[in-house]
Amino acid sequence: MSYGQYLRELLRPLHIYDLEAPFHGGELDAAGRTLDQVQAALEETERETSLTTAETWGLERTAELFVRRPVAGSPRALAAALAALLRIGGDSFTLPAINDTLAGCGVPARAEEIGVEQVRISFPGQAGIPKGFEEMKQIIEEILPSHLGIAYWFWYLTWAELEARFDCWQDIEDLRLSWEELEVCMV
Repeated sequence: MSYGQYLRELLRPLHIYDLEAPFHGGELDAAGRTLDQVQAALEETERETSLTTAETWGLERTAELFVRRPVAGSPRALAAALAALLRIGGDSFTLPAINDTLAGCGVPARAEEIGVEQVRISFPGQAGIPKGFEEMKQIIEEILPSHLGIAYWFWYLTWAELEARFDCWQDIEDLRLSWEELEVCMV
């Protein structure tokens, strides 16, 4: 129901106004259109000021608060990345906090401790060296405390996995992959 209709229904029981007359009806319609515009603006502002519902400018303005804009392919992914960054405290160097920060920066990596002051960075679900690795490496090294040693771990297809995934060599040949493509094949 528009505000023009709402105002008419509100005033109808009073029987003071001729609500269908051009003067009174037009005045109510004009006020109603203005209130409809205000309502639309308020709804948009309400939506965009929360990361759980923001879709456009609310996400962009929140992203501007950070040195690096999180890499995300959709508004929901950007909202999740920004929420992860906002959860990080200035003194939080726990492994979950570091992984949250990596996710918040849009880096598809996981950190795990492998020894005293040693961290292994892996890229789950990605075989080989991921595209944009040099940029990701810079981001990772800015996030991790400088006293930690970093070991990057990349996954490649092993012969055992190759034998488990393909019945015969012809199945591999049919894919027409180069050796480098075969090493990172996720079929």
